[in-house]
Amino acid sequence: MGSVAMDSDYGAARELSSLQKQRALYLPTLPPCLQGTAVRVEYGGAAITADSGDAHVIGRVFPRTYGQPLAHFLPKTTSVPDAAIVTKHPVVRVGVVFSGRQSPGGHNVIWGLHDALNAHNPSSKLIGFLGGTDGLFAQKSLEITNEVIASYKNQGGYDMLGRSRDQIRTTEQVKAAMTTCQALKLDALVIIGGVTSNTDAAQLAETFAELKCLTKVVGVPVTLNGDLKNQFVETTVGFDTICKVNSQLISNVCTDALSAEKYYYFIRLMGRKASHVALECALQSHPNMVLLGEEVAASKLTIADITKQICDAVQARAEKDKYHGVVLIPEGLVESIPELYALLQEIHALHDKGVSIENISSHLSPWASALFNFLPPFIRKQLLLHPESDDSAQLSQIEIEKLLAQLVEAEINKRLDEGTYKGKKFNAICHFFGYQARGALPSKFDCDYAYILGHVCYHILAAGLNGYMATVTNLKSHVDKWECGAAPITSMMTVTGWSRGPAASQIGKPAVHMASVDLKGKAYELLRKNSSSFLMDDIYKNPGPLQFVGAGAEAKPISLCVEDRDYMGRIKQLQDYLEKVKSMVKPGCSQDVLKAALSSMAHVTELLTIMSSPSYSGQATI
Repeated sequence: MGSVAMDSDYGAARELSSLQKQRALYLPTLPPCLQGTAVRVEYGGAAITADSGDAHVIGRVFPRTYGQPLAHFLPKTTSVPDAAIVTKHPVVRVGVVFSGRQSPGGHNVIWGLHDALNAHNPSSKLIGFLGGTDGLFAQKSLEITNEVIASYKNQGGYDMLGRSRDQIRTTEQVKAAMTTCQALKLDALVIIGGVTSNTDAAQLAETFAELKCLTKVVGVPVTLNGDLKNQFVETTVGFDTICKVNSQLISNVCTDALSAEKYYYFIRLMGRKASHVALECALQSHPNMVLLGEEVAASKLTIADITKQICDAVQARAEKDKYHGVVLIPEGLVESIPELYALLQEIHALHDKGVSIENISSHLSPWASALFNFLPPFIRKQLLLHPESDDSAQLSQIEIEKLLAQLVEAEINKRLDEGTYKGKKFNAICHFFGYQARGALPSKFDCDYAYILGHVCYHILAAGLNGYMATVTNLKSHVDKWECGAAPITSMMTVTGWSRGPAASQIGKPAVHMASVDLKGKAYELLRKNSSSFLMDDIYKNPGPLQFVGAGAEAKPISLCVEDRDYMGRIKQLQDYLEKVKSMVKPGCSQDVLKAALSSMAHVTELLTIMSSPSYSGQATI
């Protein structure tokens, strides 16, 4: 085994409060499909990408791992004739690494995997890599035992193992990862992370298969942004906790605003390229306004447009003698505003050319220079920061909420001078609710979800699958109705480029990309339906502090509950319909029933044939 850094506290026992000790005693319940010692797996057809137009590109880049079948794990009471049943569980060695930003619930993935390994063969070993992927490359590891995991059960953070950089991408990194897996004789490597980390997991799985490395690679959807959503993944570990914690903070601010009646609060929330957190928090806490990056990008709203929109809202509230309010802003909004996005593009291009931060402003084009000089000094300094590893701006450092508050204040003062606004002086208070929630104690939902995903990882390994992501669907139902399975990571890919903002260009490189808020989806529709009353009626709602037991403990994300994303559930529903048709249409049925069945099935078959063709470009969102 690799060495352990002696000066680190990785894996050290935590000092727990009484509440944390009580939480550590909670053992999540496994759904029926994960109970027992046998692994029963039903394979579907080849799992292909949602956009069939990308299939040939993805298949060419991932010839060994694209087009693998969807796997569905079955309860022991289920009778499926062609299901594979694994009853022998040899000793295995499994590695696990945190890749990406910390997200509440990450430790429970490791706990679930540890318990599954012990349940099927106590001699198996789970090896955690210290300091994230840097530890993977350097073979710095720690064996996960009952003693190590004991004080991390149902707790927040990533401090049991730690994390560092967010990638396994370069040739040198992939080679180092494979060297570690071979040196430690790992049967599987489990990578816990979001869209970027799982893209890297897919590439690692493909490379291992090509080079005949025996280590299987498994991905787990863990990211607080909730942007790893597709036809197989309903939500991610950590999203529920982040939204619950932030919603309480927002609600507290709402109550303060309503009590003081003289402040407008501009609150920036996490949400880099997608506004899922802002949307969910708005549905839970009912602030007066929420700006979604997807809305701004779709409508091509400028800074001036957004400023006017907020000022008009302030003026409308003033006419009802309301001089307070709460506005939610996702941190990714800065890259959704066309002119700021274009300015960032120029700045980042100059970074790439080696222009120093001190000289960038003098190298900007005339229009970009004019915009740059218009902006307040604090925002100029923040826009000049070096971009992240995925070439996006350092959004956590850019105070877009402070910029908007200043612009709104200036416009309101202008309207006061012109006599078009007759209200009181505008007072703004700005907050960034980001890091307060990242290390939060996970919600009961995230504890259950993460622990169960850890067990699913073992089932994937037992089935001998490589390049798959652990999945759980029907999450809005009780845990005993959760459906567990695995989908090839390549089936979640598209070839849309990594470039920032609404004008992202297609570069033909397959990757798992973030899912934007669906502006035609039911969650967004619910927000729009209530936006007028949110704005004017102050119907603030306080979900209270995060509950692990009692009232509120079983609450799940509103956006999850209103959407219908249970892919496997709908597959089963379709199979039930087909079975009913078979039972009703058989020798002896009436001519009318036969005619109706033939006509309907012919139409359905024709429609599905057209939709399944590579040239079809009108895919509906699943």
